[in-house]
Amino acid sequence: VQVLESGGGLVQPGESLTLSCVVSGHPSRSADMGWFRQVLGKEREGIAANDRDLGPTYADSVKGRFTISRDNAKNILSLQMNSLKPEDTAMYYCAADRTCVSGWLRSECYPYWGQGTQVTVSS
Repeated sequence: VQVLESGGGLVQPGESLTLSCVVSGHPSRSADMGWFRQVLGKEREGIAANDRDLGPTYADSVKGRFTISRDNAKNILSLQMNSLKPEDTAMYYCAADRTCVSGWLRSECYPYWGQGTQVTVSS
């Protein structure tokens, strides 16, 4: 199973950015997936997760600004990030094949991870 993120970059505060994640080699095209982020020296933070039946869930830190969505036909998970703040600066990771029935934003729930894409918000 390969997980590949893209779309990171440098933006100014208040701007938007969209991250994409493609999963290949997975037996189920409907595997539940999520987005995490990590700042060097801090714990990885779950920020958004999508369930094929129950829809999305978000961390309070991004609720109302970030939107997770999935193109099932192309098996692409996206994260639309609006009104970005300097504190959103982090390495962003896509995770696939959630195994937990609750606590979707816990990193231990996902066995497959991408290498990450850097998002930097700075003026």
